[in-house]
Amino acid sequence: MITVKYFASLKGIAGKEEDRFDLGGETTLKKLGEAVAKTSPVLGEMVRDRKIMISVNMDVAGDDTIIHDGDEVALLPPFSGGSF
Repeated sequence: MITVKYFASLKGIAGKEEDRFDLGGETTLKKLGEAVAKTSPVLGEMVRDRKIMISVNMDVAGDDTIIHDGDEVALLPPFSGGSF
């Protein structure tokens, strides 16, 4: 199970503080974005298009980051100077 936590304005978009997804032993940011899109299409698109900051276990995630069962993923809106 992967825990996805939504921060700041993303909580309002998601309508909740966190979600849990069972995506098997390991997955990619693309697949996570697809799972998030099922509950929040806007956030799913933001994950897939990398329009938000994503961290896995408190480390900034890159395009090649593999997410494992038990990991915690944080979705953070752009900070000063960022854009949607």
